Amino acid sequence: MEAMQVDLRGQTALVTGAGRGIGRAIASALAAAGARVFLAARTTAQLESVAREIRQNGGTAVPVPTDLSNEEDIQSLFQTIRDQAGGLDILVNNAGVGVFGSLAEFCSSDFDRLIQVNTKAVFLCCQQALHLMIPLKKGYIINISSVVGFKGYPNQAAYTASKHAVMGLTKSLAVEAQECGIRVSAVLPGGVDTGMAAEARPDLDPKILLQPEDIAHTVLYLLSLSDRAAVDQIYIRRRGSQPF
Repeated sequence: MEAMQVDLRGQTALVTGAGRGIGRAIASALAAAGARVFLAARTTAQLESVAREIRQNGGTAVPVPTDLSNEEDIQSLFQTIRDQAGGLDILVNNAGVGVFGSLAEFCSSDFDRLIQVNTKAVFLCCQQALHLMIPLKKGYIINISSVVGFKGYPNQAAYTASKHAVMGLTKSLAVEAQECGIRVSAVLPGGVDTGMAAEARPDLDPKILLQPEDIAHTVLYLLSLSDRAAVDQIYIRRRGSQPF
């Protein structure tokens, strides 16, 4: 994909959930804009595929297989970034899982998994990123939330709770981190043509959904802004859906 007019040469980025879908599109867009991109996800083959595609297009990518439900794996991921790059300019918390079903019959272990990956991993990655960004007094953290970060849908209560938590974390961290020159934003996509959307909303025709590249362009837009601008959140919905 063609990058927007944003120059990220000399910057280091980390994208979680980079093996497919939205994460893959974001990683490719950041690399096309010149960033050195660390790719984190569980599936090694998917990461290697993304890295290979980025390199073929002239970019720089470092795949780091990571189980984001494991705190030690997250610590190891950031140690790799320290060792190989020395710092971090951009963190995109995109990794997430979706488990859906009625609350009355929802399995508590599935709820635990949603919180572990969708919420706790975001908390831990933000924490590790701050350790790298605070000494430099700069950086940008972008959390990929969801329309369910402020809306509710049937059979998505547990997933919605995890994304509401991401929004609470993002709002507080945005205030806390700005004193250190670090910006924090959330992107809240509506329906995007991914496997998770197909599972959550099988009633929707994939042809009317957003594409992962739409979210990648939104991330690039945030990164294109001057240091004078701070954006708290962007809700990007598919055309034809109900606003707010």
